[in-house]
Order: sequence, then C-alpha cells, then structure tokens
Amino acid sequence: MNFEIRQINNDVDEINNVKEFLFNQIEKEYHIGPTPKFHYDIFGLDEYYILPKKNNLFVAFDGGKIVATAGIRAYDKDYELFKGVYSKEDTASIWRLMVDEDYRRNGLARKLVNILEDFAFNEGYSRIYLHTHRYLDAALPFWKSLGYVITIEEDDYDETTHMVKDLF
Repeated sequence: MNFEIRQINNDVDEINNVKEFLFNQIEKEYHIGPTPKFHYDIFGLDEYYILPKKNNLFVAFDGGKIVATAGIRAYDKDYELFKGVYSKEDTASIWRLMVDEDYRRNGLARKLVNILEDFAFNEGYSRIYLHTHRYLDAALPFWKSLGYVITIEEDDYDETTHMVKDLF
C-alpha cells in the first residue's frame, strides 16, 4: 500500500476530520467516547500539535481517507514517578498513534514512528517517552521491537507501562 504521510494542516476541515478519526479509533479500541479529561489534546489539536514549533501530528492518508495518526510533543506530564527525570526541553513524548484496523500489519505504524523519531531528533530532543497499556496485546512487542525499553510497569487500572528510547 502507498500512503501519503504529512503533518496536519492548520485547516478547520482537516482538523475536524482528524478529530473524528481519533475519536472513532478511541471508541473502537477503548470503548469510550470523547472525554475532555483524557482527550484534551484532541479537543485542542492546534494548541498541542499545530502551533508549538517542537510538536507535530502526522496523518497518513489512503487517497483522501485518514487511516492513521501519530503525535509528538514536548514531555508535559506530571507523573510523580518521573519528577526531575524528564523535561520538555530534552524529552519528547509520543501520543495518539492510531492505525485503522483495516490498515494494520503493513508497516504503517513503524513508518510513522520513524517519522516521529526523526522529527524529535531534528528538534533537539535526546529521548522519547511514551506509555502504553499491557491489555493492548500488540503494544509491548511493537514498542520493544523499535528499541523502546520499559522503565516502570504500574499495577493500576489501566495496566500502564512507561517506556523510553534514547535518540543517539
């Protein structure tokens, strides 16, 4: 398959289409609707991905159809576990890597992560942080295959696993 992958445009229609894609994917994968507490970055795509210079959201298209997204932004979480470990100056974080189920298992997610890593490196970040969930069967093997290492596995409701990769 041949996809066009590019950064999101600051265009109202495109932003709304990306929001719709993301919320549909979240409903399919997590069985929850749009929730400002968890999806604030989707409600504010411009504030979190478009306007900040060191942040970006990449979108994959098959023709005119959105089939995947991947976001990267300066680390901005306030996890007590990582106080003093990561900063927005040296650590990027991956967000919203979503691939439509009809387009999985063809290297698209891998291609998107490569784009995110190149972007982060070129913006001066020295590492990338992400978190995923152990109940997502393919998540840990996927991230490990790309060189991400587990830093902490929590025993919380979401089965959260924190991972990092150095960009040397």
